[in-house]
Amino acid sequence: MCLAIPARIDSIEAGSAEVDIRGLKRRIGLALLPDAAVGEFVLVHAGFAIQRIDQDEAEETYRLLEQTGITVS
Repeated sequence: MCLAIPARIDSIEAGSAEVDIRGLKRRIGLALLPDAAVGEFVLVHAGFAIQRIDQDEAEETYRLLEQTGITVS
């Protein structure tokens, strides 16, 4: 089973993005979503944005992860 984590794109530079995962900053690749934009929420798996999602879906995913004991921060 694979797990993807929601993240908000804060900045983009040369095919990668800095994202915010509930206060945790990470750099991810945008090879699979090259037209992603700052402010969008994406699902991150293995260091790459794999799908766009809206903010409501991101918050619901965080809530579900926390219910299973996975802390995202």
